[in-house]
Amino acid sequence: MDTARAMEIYGSKETFKVMLDEDSVWIENVDEDNGMATVKVANNPVNMKTVSCDRLREVNG
Repeated sequence: MDTARAMEIYGSKETFKVMLDEDSVWIENVDEDNGMATVKVANNPVNMKTVSCDRLREVNG
């Protein structure tokens, strides 16, 4: 996903399903200047990763 969409999801009160590879993640922070997002892996909440926003994908439904 692009950085702008990651920012929209991060700032929204709604819940969106976001995937990083095969893991469902929560966006914890977005660094707009560098196109990076800090995410928490849903099945392992202590597992935080900082990745390029283009590695994230939104899943509809």
